[in-house]
Amino acid sequence: MHKSSFIEYLQIEKNASSLTVIHYTTDIDEFQDFLCAQQITIQSCEYSDIRIFLAQLHERQLSRRSVSRKVSSLRSYYRFLEREDIVGHNPFTFVSLPKADHPIPEFFYEEELRELFTVSDLSDPLGQRNQAIIELLYGTGIRVSECTNIEVSDIDFSLSTLLVHGKGNKERYVPFGDFARQALIRYMEEGRQHLERKSSSRVSSIFLNAKGGPLTARGIRLILNKMVEKTALTVNIKPHKLRHSFATHLLDAGADLRSVQELLGHDQLASTQIYTHVTKDRLRNVYMNSHPRANK
Repeated sequence: MHKSSFIEYLQIEKNASSLTVIHYTTDIDEFQDFLCAQQITIQSCEYSDIRIFLAQLHERQLSRRSVSRKVSSLRSYYRFLEREDIVGHNPFTFVSLPKADHPIPEFFYEEELRELFTVSDLSDPLGQRNQAIIELLYGTGIRVSECTNIEVSDIDFSLSTLLVHGKGNKERYVPFGDFARQALIRYMEEGRQHLERKSSSRVSSIFLNAKGGPLTARGIRLILNKMVEKTALTVNIKPHKLRHSFATHLLDAGADLRSVQELLGHDQLASTQIYTHVTKDRLRNVYMNSHPRANK
């Protein structure tokens, strides 16, 4: 009962994404199983009980990121229960979040990317679509979920901007360059019209599959993998790797962190700062390999 009210609160008041709701639901269910095993109620749970719960999480060797998410989820849950006068206190108030691991994001070097932009058959409707996808993903840094949500009306060719529907239904405008513009125009004037005729109903999504229906995130991943297979690259490609490359290359070229944050749609600057580690490592490598007095 309490959980369903909280989930409704997340969806309606907080406008949380479906993935966020799934994570909260999983974390709450797991915590309720713990309370049941300890024979305590959500109202009688104390800080000492939370320490036992955290110890069990560590015994399972969960990452610090996973533990942090669970603590954050349950703290928010108790905050909601306090607001609704269901509990008298929040036992997670004094629980400190473990410092999360921040792995350096993988990215493509510019020379690796160049080959990817040459493999599509631009005389074929699907090749035109694939070229537009990779140009847009790398040219704007949007997430693959945001890419699948793009509608024809979201693109403004006069200003070369794209209206992006991000996490939590947050919207932002992102510019795109000449390469993405040319690829999009070719696809929309030729390839998309060809694919659209294969569908029995009108589809507003800009990227269509071979049957004329909306392209899914899984479909985009398959497309990118097939593109890599046509190259000499031996690396794995994920849509997010193009997003990481977008941010890294901008910072390498001198873009300021705040602008990159806005382009990526990050709420917190800390989410964008992870890319500065990449650029620092790259600068050090350039220095060590290039400066005459760097190495003996």
